[in-house]
Amino acid sequence: MNNAKKSLTILHLYPREMNLYGDHGNILALQKRCHWRGIKTTVFEYEPQKKLPKEIDIIFGGGGQDSGQSVIQDDFLKLGEKLKKLVEDGVPTLVVCGLYQLFGNFFKTLDGEIIKGISVFNVKTLGGNERLIGNVVVESSQFGKIVGYENHSGRTFFEVDLQPLGDVKKGAGNNGEDFEEGVRYKNAIGTYLHGPILPKNPKIADFLIETALTRKYGMTKLSKLNDDLEKQAHLSSSSRPR
Repeated sequence: MNNAKKSLTILHLYPREMNLYGDHGNILALQKRCHWRGIKTTVFEYEPQKKLPKEIDIIFGGGGQDSGQSVIQDDFLKLGEKLKKLVEDGVPTLVVCGLYQLFGNFFKTLDGEIIKGISVFNVKTLGGNERLIGNVVVESSQFGKIVGYENHSGRTFFEVDLQPLGDVKKGAGNNGEDFEEGVRYKNAIGTYLHGPILPKNPKIADFLIETALTRKYGMTKLSKLNDDLEKQAHLSSSSRPR
């Protein structure tokens, strides 16, 4: 594939408020994997009251504390219909932890506060007494073995029958009860996996990139990269004890 004139615009939602546990590394992974293939990237950092760019090819949002979710809630709800439309139109999307919760219907904190979501995913999240912390291994039918790190008190439950990102083999996942992690809807992925997730799971990064290119330019097949370091990081994470 000739990538000389290929370019992608990545929307990074609330990089200051929602950027715990190294989630910005997911943006760096997307940029690097595009750069190595000769694909130009532009990252648009969205903060409250900003206008969205006219062109959006990939959406990313990270995790944040409950207080961070409260800070962005009003602005995020105003943005909700536009984001829902983009997801419905097939824009590849990755949201982690806090924004995974807010892409759902609502997050009810342990104190009873309801933080409304934008209902891209038909899920609800309830605050728990204990945090779910540790290394996670997930088996996915599309991406194979996925590794990451979770640190969340929210328990996310599907309101209807949905496709999870994968089945939990180690760790808690969405809620510590049903052995499922994350959610898949159209080309959108919600997950609790920090780490960040993309450097250690390049198949997911390439899914986002390839889907974005195909949507923008037509059928696309990504050239292979040397992922030896990524494979070592993946193996190291999967072999760590809980």
